[in-house]
Amino acid sequence: MHSILHWGELPPIPDEHGFAGSFAGTSHGALIVAGGANFPDGGAPWTGSKKVWTDKIFVLDKSTGIWKVAGKLPQPMGYGVSISYHDKLICIGGSNTGGHLCTVYAISYMNNKIEIEKWPDLPQPLSNACGTLVGHNVYIAGGLLHPDDKSTANIFWSLNLSAPKTSSWQKLETWPGPPRMLSVAGQTNNTFYLFSGTDLEDKNGAAHRRYLNDAYKYTPGKGWSRVADLPNAVVAAPGPAIFVNKNELLIFGGDDGKLADDAANLKENHPGFSDKILKYNIDTDTWSVSGTIHTAKKPDADTNPNGSIWAPVTTTAVMWHEMIVFPGGEVRPAVRTPRILTAKFSHNLEP
Repeated sequence: MHSILHWGELPPIPDEHGFAGSFAGTSHGALIVAGGANFPDGGAPWTGSKKVWTDKIFVLDKSTGIWKVAGKLPQPMGYGVSISYHDKLICIGGSNTGGHLCTVYAISYMNNKIEIEKWPDLPQPLSNACGTLVGHNVYIAGGLLHPDDKSTANIFWSLNLSAPKTSSWQKLETWPGPPRMLSVAGQTNNTFYLFSGTDLEDKNGAAHRRYLNDAYKYTPGKGWSRVADLPNAVVAAPGPAIFVNKNELLIFGGDDGKLADDAANLKENHPGFSDKILKYNIDTDTWSVSGTIHTAKKPDADTNPNGSIWAPVTTTAVMWHEMIVFPGGEVRPAVRTPRILTAKFSHNLEP
């Protein structure tokens, strides 16, 4: 069955530049987008601009509504893992100007009020990880322990969210492959999936990305096994992968690495990241291309990127009102978008 996706947009985040690495999820019917970072002067690292993290919590009550700033995070932060669980948005780890974070916060939104609970810290500060829920357990894989590390984190941790106050993070065996960050997590039928990501290699004292297209699955009680390689890397693609039709996982776009070494030279001429939608069939252990993300590049896309629609990376894929929501993200190196893409299936898929 080939599902047709209908693409649309929600009202943009009320920020001129938008943010990448925001936490995003749902609480009591509302969509929450919190934290993240941008270059407030519209610049880039190669123009000497500094990345700035935000602590704003934006809330959209309904798809036809308008965004409001409903509160603040305990600190500016972004690039952690977002989990929606029992009407709470769980914000796990991440980073800010001071470095990487081990904090875990549960955000609720009810009666126009934000409430934030502190949940058990991660075993170590961690950013750029991936993660998802399998049943009541959240699993976190890979990432970067410190901002200036020359190697990625070989970690796999879990926490039981049904009793977060009384449980603690468990350190589990890792997958039988290289460590990585900016991977895509997925889940189906009591199994956790780890797709792609990038490792780091030390090249002349600088950390250089090594793009990966291998994939693994973890079943509690059975451990890890390797599954079919992806057709291409999907680094920093919106996560987690979307589980549909009882046996398929969809991954939207990502950085395939083809232009990674040219990004600093291309600058505003960078064409953006992959718009391919990859579909993994669990039963046959095979991949296929299942359409493309809606994009619309205008003639002035190089100088006015927010006037165009791009395939975003470093954002979360959130299910809300039977649509997949991609809030903001990075659309080419150093450029964020305030736009919020949505994708709706033409028929009801069974989750």
